[in-house]
Amino acid sequence: MPDLKITTKQAIMLVVTVIVSHTIVTLPTTLLKETKSATILNLIYVSILALILAYLIYQLFKKFQGQDIIDVSEYLGGPFLKNIIGIIFIVYFLSSSGILLRNFAEGLKVIYFPNTNIAFIILAFIVTLCYTNTLHFSSNVKAVSIILPIVIISIIFLFIGNIQNFSFQRALPILGDGIYNTFIYGIGNIVAFGGISCLYFIPPLLKEPEKMKKIAITSVLVCVFYLLLCTSTILFMFSFFDTVDEILPLYTAASYIEFGTFFQRLDAIFLLIWVLEICCYLSIACHFSMFAFKKITKIKYLKPLAFIFPLFIFGIALLPKTIADSRFIGDTVYKYIILAVVFLLSFAILIFANIRKKKEGVQNQEQN
Repeated sequence: MPDLKITTKQAIMLVVTVIVSHTIVTLPTTLLKETKSATILNLIYVSILALILAYLIYQLFKKFQGQDIIDVSEYLGGPFLKNIIGIIFIVYFLSSSGILLRNFAEGLKVIYFPNTNIAFIILAFIVTLCYTNTLHFSSNVKAVSIILPIVIISIIFLFIGNIQNFSFQRALPILGDGIYNTFIYGIGNIVAFGGISCLYFIPPLLKEPEKMKKIAITSVLVCVFYLLLCTSTILFMFSFFDTVDEILPLYTAASYIEFGTFFQRLDAIFLLIWVLEICCYLSIACHFSMFAFKKITKIKYLKPLAFIFPLFIFGIALLPKTIADSRFIGDTVYKYIILAVVFLLSFAILIFANIRKKKEGVQNQEQN
């Protein structure tokens, strides 16, 4: 549909927004716990791998221009595989949104609303999500185009504003716990780029699908810059990672910034910006879920789903009984889900679909 078409710049911002949203919650401390003082080196390493994977996604989609992963699944395995992959991605987007929302809401509760039931904090986001779902997707993308640059500027400001608090010696030893932990075990940190899952769904939405390569590479490069700033800030500021707020570590860093008597408590401004960013992320994830549902059910309109899918996210966000449960799911379970769905299953489908395409091309040449 014409109103759903997005520009190359907007597509890049969609991918970046998904990755950025996870850094606001627990991702920086999760990465630091895995590779400790070698995290910066490890991030450079997994960033190269992420760039390679993003380029491969572009190459694998070249023969399926204008189609998404669900279309490719139908080509490869018919309606059955199409429905399976559609359901998997719907569950993936909804569950990751619900857990992220729960962890962020827990942070808000600890900081500003200690006496408020967590359900009411989550519900405030769900009500906002229900409203944004009634708007055209292009409207939400325009909101992302405004908010994301502000978020990136805030992180640059956070880094610069805390330089006086940095101790660069905390990046030593540069290999952390050794080569194995940094380059073999640490390869799991590639989940930081789980947001490239958006690349599987944006081809049909693009005004210029031929620029898919630019979208894939640029979005990863922007995220590399952003992730390095976030993890460096936490690494250089805190001696023991366990002493940092594990839910909103960047908020802890923001609370250290002071510019004279007048500019104090800037952390509240940072938090407001990040609240808007989380709302953007929820909107993106929910819309991709609805797009997938529309594909597998062939319904005509998305609006009837505008209130149903946010309720699913609300239910998932309330599933963990404690903060420890939500942290465990967000830090550990979510990691393996990304590896399985984004980096293994989806790549397998694209590779086998390309093999089948190549075989069909050879057969057609032989017949001619």
